[in-house]
Amino acid sequence: MNNNQNSPYMLSDSAIVELYWARDEAAIKHTDLKYRNYLLRVAYNILIDAQDSEECLNDTYLSAWDSMPPHRPSVLQAFLSTITRHLAIDRYRRKHTKKSIPPAFVSPLSDLEGFALGDDSFYSAREASALAEVISAWLRTLDERKRYVFMSRYYDARPIEEIAQTLGCARSTVNADIAYIKTSLKQALAKEGYTV
Repeated sequence: MNNNQNSPYMLSDSAIVELYWARDEAAIKHTDLKYRNYLLRVAYNILIDAQDSEECLNDTYLSAWDSMPPHRPSVLQAFLSTITRHLAIDRYRRKHTKKSIPPAFVSPLSDLEGFALGDDSFYSAREASALAEVISAWLRTLDERKRYVFMSRYYDARPIEEIAQTLGCARSTVNADIAYIKTSLKQALAKEGYTV
């Protein structure tokens, strides 16, 4: 999460989304103010290139502008980071067409492919909102470390080694947390009727 989010000058996510819906260009300014550093880090973790990350950030803002309306994200940070991750992976693929993408960059996303977290076009806004509520409720059941591991791995696309170093634990501990998280999420989704 961006450290600037506690500033008194920050708009709430819902206020920023309203600006997008009103087609007010201030939406992009406030998005940049609140999420710039966070989104640059998400892009950089995939691209390892500052200029490409900056271009990806600009493309994220354009995509958000084009998406709202009709989409009204319930969690703006997750919505934006999903756009950024997809754009960064696409940009990486274009730049390295003759090379394979290192597994460390795409494994966080591919880990969740079987968890009905794919393209928003497959879901109506109501279905996407219901799924987001299920995942949010499930996240609240995790202890603080596992929640941090989930967010770091699947939203920030951070490498396992970096997560372990930040937490001051062994890589095997983070791998065990990830295995638990995947099993637990699968069970939570199945309980709510989602096929996984």
